[in-house]
Amino acid sequence: MGFKMLFMLFIIYSILGWAIEVMDCYILNRKWVNRGFLIGPYCPIYGCGALLMSLLVSNEHDIVSTFLKCMAICSILEYLTSLIMEKLFHTRWWDYSNKKFNINGRICLETMVLFGLGGIAVIHLGTPAFIFDLKLLSSLWFNILFYILFILFFIDLIVSYNIIRGFRKVTSNIKKDSTEEMTQMVRKTLKEKNYFYKRLVISFPNFQSIVKKYDKKLERQKKKIKKDKEKLKKMMNSK
Repeated sequence: MGFKMLFMLFIIYSILGWAIEVMDCYILNRKWVNRGFLIGPYCPIYGCGALLMSLLVSNEHDIVSTFLKCMAICSILEYLTSLIMEKLFHTRWWDYSNKKFNINGRICLETMVLFGLGGIAVIHLGTPAFIFDLKLLSSLWFNILFYILFILFFIDLIVSYNIIRGFRKVTSNIKKDSTEEMTQMVRKTLKEKNYFYKRLVISFPNFQSIVKKYDKKLERQKKKIKKDKEKLKKMMNSK
């Protein structure tokens, strides 16, 4: 598959993932919410997961093997995404700590099973059907559709990146002693900004801003004090 076909599949699965998130939120809260980091109707993590599965498990014919491989691929992707986003923005965007069989609150058995089932649908149904339908388009219309979607996605990526940068500045400027205090202050500050920041708060209602307990200078001082204590203890024991 060439880049254009891969991108088209990425967009299709990103839109489907966004639709799943929106429907899930509506079922739970009885309200429509534009989910995801981007402004448009797509969640890239779903597109990335589907592409990885399509590329790495495409020749797998055994259902059980497909299930296990897809579950592993998507679970690793979700875990790494949660970890990287937390490191970048000092914010936990989702947390499965209240669910059974979770790993550091980043992934849990419930979602892992859904990843496996979704992987079976992607490998054996979705990707082959989407590729077949896209190949029915003439080269002209395929390229027109590709460039329109690519440009719109790229613009959305730039705008959303600037919004996320603004979010990071807010979390960096607010100093609180507890995660709960900081989260509430960040939430309040963002709601006072424009629509795009409010949308981010609504999209991730359970986000938690992580308090950085020590800066590097203070951490070095702590280590030095600890070493001094150990030296003093050795000196006392030698006497």
